[in-house]
Amino acid sequence: MAKLSKARKAANEKIEAGKLYTLEEAMALVKQVNCAKFDASVDVHMHLGIDPRKADQALRGTVSLPHGTGKTKRVLVFCTPDKEDEATAAGADFVGLDDLIAKVQGGWTDFDVVVASPNVMAKIGRLGRVLGPRGLMPNPKTGTVTPNVGAAVADVKGGKIAFRVDKFGIIHNSIGRVSFEPNKLAENANELISTLVKMKPSTAKGTYVKSLTVASTMSPGIPIDTKSIK
Repeated sequence: MAKLSKARKAANEKIEAGKLYTLEEAMALVKQVNCAKFDASVDVHMHLGIDPRKADQALRGTVSLPHGTGKTKRVLVFCTPDKEDEATAAGADFVGLDDLIAKVQGGWTDFDVVVASPNVMAKIGRLGRVLGPRGLMPNPKTGTVTPNVGAAVADVKGGKIAFRVDKFGIIHNSIGRVSFEPNKLAENANELISTLVKMKPSTAKGTYVKSLTVASTMSPGIPIDTKSIK
């Protein structure tokens, strides 16, 4: 434990107190201050000046990261037999309906994204208690309820991520791994941030982007100057 504390202390000392970094500087620094001995996830935390209790300010959606997340997502597709080949050909990891519904009802959640065709949504509604709290319930707003299940699977496998604001108005999302080049991390982060900026609700008052921080799984947070965002 002392070893980790020493590494963390050294990491903290590399971050200048009171300084706001550009996106590019932060992505170079996050690689230097990473304390993990594995290829850690790099996450963006964006605090927005919105009230998620208001329907029009409860932001959620998807964005395709130009360089992917560095993690292969396991995709489960609920669909009728006529769509199974399409889903499998696109790279879905699990495809089916009644047998998979029973498995999930039993507590199985060994997957990262769930896609469903609209004609089976009535059947999988009962899985809300298992999938809902984990943010896995298919939703038309995130493109995971669609008749084009193959295209949805291909999007997820190609780096499309879903985001949603939490009850405090903060978006937390992984935008890559510490093994990525800094410029690729910056481009991925910029894609997410610019998407959220475009989605600013007309009813949001005051400062929209209150704060922006980047951190790897086990590193201290690096504050970013919001004015440096393209």
